[in-house]
Formats: sequence, structure tokens, C-alpha cells
Amino acid sequence: MLAKSPMDEKIAGVIASSVAAMGYELVRVRLMGGETPTLQIMAERPDGTMDVEACADLSRALSAVLDVEDPIDREYKLEISSPGIDRPLTRLQDFVRYAGYEAKLETRDLIDGRKRFKGVLLGVEGESVRLETSVEGGLAAMALPFAALVDAKLVLTDALIAASLKGLGGPPPALEDGALADGAEVVLGALDAAGPDAPDLEIEASPLSAAADETNEASQESDAEDRVALVKKEGETGHG
Repeated sequence: MLAKSPMDEKIAGVIASSVAAMGYELVRVRLMGGETPTLQIMAERPDGTMDVEACADLSRALSAVLDVEDPIDREYKLEISSPGIDRPLTRLQDFVRYAGYEAKLETRDLIDGRKRFKGVLLGVEGESVRLETSVEGGLAAMALPFAALVDAKLVLTDALIAASLKGLGGPPPALEDGALADGAEVVLGALDAAGPDAPDLEIEASPLSAAADETNEASQESDAEDRVALVKKEGETGHG
């Protein structure tokens, strides 16, 4: 799920080594449509943090790589961002790191008569994602093959926001009863506070999911997803 389309996969292949060389991990690559498409690249440090300054550094480096490799044959907007609090889950390690938190998952084909699942993540077992979800008669633990997933993301809850603000490790409230699968590790990915604006780049702060209620407004403002966008302007050096 790191890359969805063949073009996404091509772009990921072009930039992966540069992202890793700078000490970051690639989370997701999406080329999204429109007259001027947006190339959205999500990345983070190994500890799950990412700030505006880091996005700006990565934007400059990847802009140069993309200009040379030129995988996209038209003008586009480059956007480098952190995954955000209610982040997409695109790698097996994400399901381990955020075990104990609520998530929404979607599969390519029907599994037990449905494609959409919502529940508390329980880590991974081999190449499958485990979660506690609603079934007929109550709750039950299920294992979904990672390869069968087409989409997965965390649900924005008070517990997730609080953990991200604190930046603390340790089991989240949902796992205090020992529900986590044996051997699975829990690491909370917290967002850093936004750093200084980078010169010559357009800095955008995107709000968190609108699903959060009014009691979380302050958290939404201070911990908005960090984004850096570099837009080609006609007559200037850029992407296209």
C-alpha cells in the first residue's frame, strides 16, 4: 500500500534510496489526478517524527532527483508531508507500532462476507494483520492478510491524540489488559512541533480529520499534519 498504482511504484523506486540516505523512511507515494496533479510523498524518521524543517529538506533533495529522473511527463505539484496523527498504515511495521489503537481497514476481496473492517489493532502474525473487530454476536480477533489490504488508516480518537501529544512509549489504554499478541512491540509515533519555515517553499498546515469533535480543537491546531509543497510556476525551474 506504500504505492497503489504502477506510476506510484515507479516513482517510489526512483526516490526510495534518496529518502533512506537522508535518514527517513518512505510511508506513502501517491500521484493524484487533476489538471495539474499532485505528487504526495509521505515520510518520517525511524522514530515516527517529522516536522516542517525535515519536510523542506526532503523536498529540496527529492525535487532535484525527480528533475533528473523525470518520471512524470507533465507539470505537477510536489507535496512532502508527515503521515499525520490519523495516518495511513502502509507497512507491516505500522500495524505493530500502532497496536492497541483503532483503525479502519479495507480489503481487495470479500473476507467473511465483507471488505471493510474497523477495530483495535492487535499487531501482526506472520504476514497477516490482527485486529479485534465486530462480528455477529460480539467482538472477535481476526487475521487479515497484509497482501489483501488496499487501504488502512488510524481512527482519530482522544487516546491517539493524547499519545501523540505526549510522545510517550508504552502500551496504550486498549492494551492494559494484555490483549496484544505475544511478542509484538508497541511504539507510539508522535509528531514533532512544527519547525521554522523553509525559505523559497510554500508551507501548508493541513488540519486533522474533521471527525474530531470540538473538544480536540486545540490539539488539531497545534498538531496539524506538516506539509511542504513546491509548485512549478510557468517560466521558472520546476517539475514538468
